[in-house]
Amino acid sequence: MFTLSELWSVSERQGRYKLLKPWWEVFMDYLVLHMLMVSVLAGTLLLSKDGVVCVPVHSLSSNYSSNVEIPSDSPTSPVISDTSPSHSILAEGAAKGRRTNLDFQQYIYISQVCYHEALPWFSRFLPYVTLLQSLLLLASGCFWFHFPLTSARIEHFLAILGKCCESPWTSRALSRTAKLDSTHSQPPEEEQVTRPQVPLVPRSITRQSSLDSGTDSPLLVRTGSMSTTAAQPSPCPSTLSRCSTLSSLSIPEPASLLKAARIIPEDSRPGPTLDRSDGEQARALFERVRRFRAHCESSDIIYKVYTTQTVFKVLKVIVIVSYTAPLLGSITFSHMCQPHSYALTGYQVFQCSHSLSSVLRKLMQAYVVLVGLYGLLGIYTLYWIFHKSLRQYSFQCLRDVGSMLDAPDLSNDLAFLLHMTDQYDPLLAQRLSVFLSPVSETRLMEESLERRWSANRLRSMITTDHQGRSLLQLVAVPRLPPALFTLSQLEVLKLELIGDAKLTAQISNMSALRELHLYHCSATVEPTALVVLQEHLESLHLTFTQAAEIPSWVYSLRGLQELHLTGRLASEGSVGRGWALGSLRHLRHLRVLTLHGMVQRIPGELSEIAGSLVRLEIHNEGTRLLVLTGLRRLVGLAELELQGCQLERLPSALLALTGLRSLDLQHNCLRTLEELLGLQHLRRLSCLRLAHNRVLALPASVGVLRALELLDLSHNQLQNLPPALFTLHRLRRLLLGGNLLEELPAEVGALTLLTEIDLSGNRLESLPKELFTSCVELRILNVANNSLGALQPGLGSLSHLSQLDVHGNNLEELPVELGCCSGLRGGGLLVESWLLHTLPGHIRDFLQQTHSPSCASSEVNSRPVSDSFPTFSTAQWSFLSAAESRI
Repeated sequence: MFTLSELWSVSERQGRYKLLKPWWEVFMDYLVLHMLMVSVLAGTLLLSKDGVVCVPVHSLSSNYSSNVEIPSDSPTSPVISDTSPSHSILAEGAAKGRRTNLDFQQYIYISQVCYHEALPWFSRFLPYVTLLQSLLLLASGCFWFHFPLTSARIEHFLAILGKCCESPWTSRALSRTAKLDSTHSQPPEEEQVTRPQVPLVPRSITRQSSLDSGTDSPLLVRTGSMSTTAAQPSPCPSTLSRCSTLSSLSIPEPASLLKAARIIPEDSRPGPTLDRSDGEQARALFERVRRFRAHCESSDIIYKVYTTQTVFKVLKVIVIVSYTAPLLGSITFSHMCQPHSYALTGYQVFQCSHSLSSVLRKLMQAYVVLVGLYGLLGIYTLYWIFHKSLRQYSFQCLRDVGSMLDAPDLSNDLAFLLHMTDQYDPLLAQRLSVFLSPVSETRLMEESLERRWSANRLRSMITTDHQGRSLLQLVAVPRLPPALFTLSQLEVLKLELIGDAKLTAQISNMSALRELHLYHCSATVEPTALVVLQEHLESLHLTFTQAAEIPSWVYSLRGLQELHLTGRLASEGSVGRGWALGSLRHLRHLRVLTLHGMVQRIPGELSEIAGSLVRLEIHNEGTRLLVLTGLRRLVGLAELELQGCQLERLPSALLALTGLRSLDLQHNCLRTLEELLGLQHLRRLSCLRLAHNRVLALPASVGVLRALELLDLSHNQLQNLPPALFTLHRLRRLLLGGNLLEELPAEVGALTLLTEIDLSGNRLESLPKELFTSCVELRILNVANNSLGALQPGLGSLSHLSQLDVHGNNLEELPVELGCCSGLRGGGLLVESWLLHTLPGHIRDFLQQTHSPSCASSEVNSRPVSDSFPTFSTAQWSFLSAAESRI
């Protein structure tokens, strides 16, 4: 037995399929139902009342004898012995008709035999054949609903269509579209004043009640939202099987909708609110529709199965009519039978009558008429299939009335399904178009962003960078929240991993914005917003995978001063085509250009901004920089960084950069510095960084760099220092950490302006006293990780010393002269904790004493910036732990 729930699910599924049945399919189903009724009726008659009545045919030669002997023992039979005319007349008056001498059982036998031998097969079995044919047509009519390759898509489509109809976002999007249409088509104010108001038709007239029709469609509820009366909810709005057939009064024409939209004021139609759960469901439905569209548009299996099914039905009708129609004329009332039963009955020929022949003929004629109508509908279906392009679907009708202008055209199976639903109710496609529209999805995302990313929340996320500027960082946001453009005091904006970062004209409200970071963001800029960026934006940081991802609007930022690009800048071609960026000629105010990527040559396009470019940084990440001739054109360059470029010698193109002040060649493969002599023309060169290379020796030609103030040779393989190095009297910072130095020459005392020296990570066993007596301006001294046995007593003469690092040596005690270095208070002395206890208690307390706020601020401002030694706080270097006090 079937449970009630199973029966309900089957009926509900069949009801959902009716959305995909056009009017001819409905008629064909009814025709098949009538065919079944006719076939069942004819078959029932044959089973219950069918048969033939047979009588013998008399013949003088065989079937009839004039002298019939009557048994003598029969009391009722008169004795006839005379054949005179008088006796014949008496006999005829007593019994009429011809005597057959057959009893009842013989008649039954002859009727059965003649029914099977004399009656044609179609008179006996045609109703059963038509029943089988009707069942076959019934099965072929819904074959595409149950075919494995199509049923899953159809079920998924109907489920999505049901979700689209019941989603609150559908009503909101359609109401907003109707509002925009009424706004665009609203007449001028003068016409509104003079035009009489048309009274609204009550809902009971414009919409058929669900109590009257027995059903209630969610489409009717959404359409009725144009009225001033609140719409009553549907008893079951989520069930597509209860979408009623819409009468001419249930849905008004588009013109009447627009007319009603003009009459009703906007204040009387509050838009429906969309809570968070509805928004999440709508976004999930957008993604579901997108995936289903991609799946259905990849093939047209539903279209092919439906076409094949229709062709099969037409061919089946042709076959049925071709052999059924000629057989109708053979269904007759009278039949001659020769049963070969002469030995049993004494007769050879019988005349038989078929009592149901007339009824059967009329039923079969009605069946042929029904089959003919069925075939005509099938031919019309084929005409509709091949005449109309069912594998392409366009929302042109919606665009004509001004709604869903961006709904894309569809193809293959999804287009075919929408064509089928249009035959049932065109409003269903309009509901689905809401979730196919990119603009509708954008509006949904904007509303969701407005709820989640309010202005107050964005203000609470603002921090400050190292320069004290206000900074906001947004990571993995679907879109830019509208509240972002209300932050008028924001100076730095960082956007990371945002798929659709659209800068609108509202960016003009961000008057303080000066720096923009785009980390793997496909940012688009409106023309009005581009004008604002051209006037205000000063620094732009872009991180990308390929250079093709760089937006074209970047090259039109005329006011840009700093451009930082991180990503693959080289194309896949040869060295000559290594530059993959566009022209930079519009960036006439660009002063700083940073390239983090695999560049094979110095781009010649940089000559377009040679007049303004001051700083060029190339971090090549280990890729060899082969061609550097492009540097010759950058005559105005003041700072140059070429890091990770696999350079083995100093480039000769540097000779043309006469205005160069800073040269950074760190993290390369330099082995010799013989080309330093060629740098003597760079009279303004004050900073030279050659750290993290493979330099074995420093040539004496380093002495030609008279203007040098910073020399960084750390992390090389130097074993000694030439005396010419100490002729650079302007040198203030000397960084020699991470080398193989065993001694520091006494000539270091000639560097009287020296403020920082880094000798960490070498093999020094002692320091020259000239370092303490002559370099009195020294503020930072780093001799960590050496082999020093003791510090010179002259350390106390360094009154400006603010940082001393002596950890990792062989020291046994600290000199008491450290008490004269007031700048070492508050963590300026970096040493093992146990060595502090070798100092007198008052000196130890003096060194561990923290600075006053005024003193600390003034001293911090007076200290030079060091790349090797960060500024340590008192909390980081506290020497009063419990373990240390027990030593």
